[in-house]
Amino acid sequence: MFNDKVILITGGTGSFGKKYTEVILRKYKPKKIIIYSRDELKQYEMSQEFYQSSMRYFIGDVRDLDRLKMAMDGVDYVIHAAALKQVSAAEYNPMECIKTNIYGAENVIQAALHHNVKKVIALSTDKAAKPVSLYGATKLASDKLFVAANNLTGNKETAFSVVRYGNVVGSRGSVVPYFQKLIEMGADHLPITDERMTRFWITLEQGVEFVLKNFERMQGGEIFVPKIPSMGMVDLAKALAPQMLTKIVGIRPGEKLHEVMCPSDDSHLTLEFHDHYVIKPTIQFVHESDFTCNRLGEVGKPVEMNFEYNSGSNKRWLKEHQLLEMINEI
Repeated sequence: MFNDKVILITGGTGSFGKKYTEVILRKYKPKKIIIYSRDELKQYEMSQEFYQSSMRYFIGDVRDLDRLKMAMDGVDYVIHAAALKQVSAAEYNPMECIKTNIYGAENVIQAALHHNVKKVIALSTDKAAKPVSLYGATKLASDKLFVAANNLTGNKETAFSVVRYGNVVGSRGSVVPYFQKLIEMGADHLPITDERMTRFWITLEQGVEFVLKNFERMQGGEIFVPKIPSMGMVDLAKALAPQMLTKIVGIRPGEKLHEVMCPSDDSHLTLEFHDHYVIKPTIQFVHESDFTCNRLGEVGKPVEMNFEYNSGSNKRWLKEHQLLEMINEI
C-alpha cells in the first residue's frame, strides 16, 4: 500500500523514523518519504545514510502549524513520532513538554485535515495508560486528540489511529545503552530504581512492522497495542552483566513500578486479537465502525471485565538469552 505514495514522518530523525525509513525503502517503492524534524545536524547525518531520490528533508517543528501545512501538501500517510520523551526532563520543563506533545499533536491533526491526508498513525507509549508522569499525561492527551479527530473529518477521507507500545530495546536514551555505557566505563555497579520494577520490551523492527500492519488494519479511532514480553529490571541487568553488582537507587520522578498498556478501566472497550489488543474509542463517530473485525478480516473478541495488560502480570516474559539475541540483532 506504500508503493508510489507520499509518507511524512514527524520526528523522523529519531530511532523509530530511521528504522521506519529503512524498512519502507527495503520493502516498497514510495514516491516520497518526508523527514520532518527540527534538528538540522540529525537531518544532515540521516541524509548521508538515506540519500535515495525519494527522500525529502524538511526542517520544522510540530509546534509550527504553518510549516506543517506546507510540509503535508500532497501527503498520503503520516506517522507522528515527534515528542519530548525523557520523563525527568518533562518533569523539570513541563510547558515545553505540553507545547510539543499536546499542541504539536493538535497541529498535526489540523494539517492532515487541511490536506485530506488518507491515514495518520500517532505513536504512543505505555506511560500514557494510567499516567503518573507529565510525559505520560501529555501522551494520553495526545492519544485522546487523535482518537477524537475522527469526529472532525466530515466528508474527508482522513482516518486517525494510535499505536501504543513499550520500551524499545536499544533506542536512544533508553536503559539498555545506558547500562552498556556504564559497563564499558568500568562502573562497579548498575543502578536499579526498584528490584520489583518491570517493563514491556519491543525491538525497533517489531515496532515498525506493527505500525505498517496497522495502516492496513485501521478504520480510525483505534488504539493498537501489540502483545509483547515483559522483563524485570534486575533480570535485565543480570543479562547484560552477570557478574556485576546492582544498587537500588529509588524510583525517579514520574516512574512507575510496572507499566500498563490496556488499563482495567478500559476493559469494556478492549478487544483481543491473535497478536494484539485494540482499545475502541469511548465516543461515537459520525461513521460508526465494527472494530471486532478489522480491514484485514482479523476478528477480535472482548476481554473479561477488569482485564489489565500490565508488565508485572503479563503472561509473556523475556528470558535473558532472548534479550541478548534482540540486542545482537540491533
